[in-house]
Amino acid sequence: MIPTLILNKFLQPDLFGISLFDLSALLELILRFSFDLFVTLIIVRVIYYAKNKRKDYLFTYILIGLTVFLLCTLLGSVNLKVGFALGLFAIFGIIRYRTNSMPIKEMTYLFLIIGISVLNALSDKTISFSEIIFVNFILIAATWMLEHVFLLENEASKTIIYEKIELIKPENNVALIKDLEERTGLHINRIEIGEINFLRDTAIVRIFYFEKKSTINISSEINSHFSDSDDDDD
Repeated sequence: MIPTLILNKFLQPDLFGISLFDLSALLELILRFSFDLFVTLIIVRVIYYAKNKRKDYLFTYILIGLTVFLLCTLLGSVNLKVGFALGLFAIFGIIRYRTNSMPIKEMTYLFLIIGISVLNALSDKTISFSEIIFVNFILIAATWMLEHVFLLENEASKTIIYEKIELIKPENNVALIKDLEERTGLHINRIEIGEINFLRDTAIVRIFYFEKKSTINISSEINSHFSDSDDDDD
């Protein structure tokens, strides 16, 4: 009996009751992590970045996806699985409504990356690896089809501090849109006029347009410029 305990202690060393090395658990973690990273890179690098060219979101998606996966894997006990996953979605749902600069499409990709990371981390032995692979494949295929096959256009918006106060009148709507298109280089679908400041002769104008490859880089620079203007105004 004593030799057996000594042998088990030698083969499975622990520190304060925590195992120092578990080969089976380590191999499973490496396998799951590699698969999750592979799926994340396909969605983020091959599908998203090839169409949208946003390096800032590329950085965010990869790190958030890996962080969520590791959190779920290391902290997701049986009793916490459902609550932990819902809590993550709730947190990022709050971030969505507290953040004005992140478009709906980019937020959707964020939820997709989080969902895949949670799925790959918390799936237990009742779900086979073939089922996990199939679900990941379906999500990848659906994302690729929506981006490249159906050619869905994403309506983006930007908030501008506009100084030509005389053009905000309803009868000058056509002239207002024309002036905004000339100054932004974007084809504007519609506009919304918000707060008007007659002391400064400025108005908050929200423009809506369809994002295309030719305007992605330009619109990103415009967004950065107007965001800085909003911060200075506040």
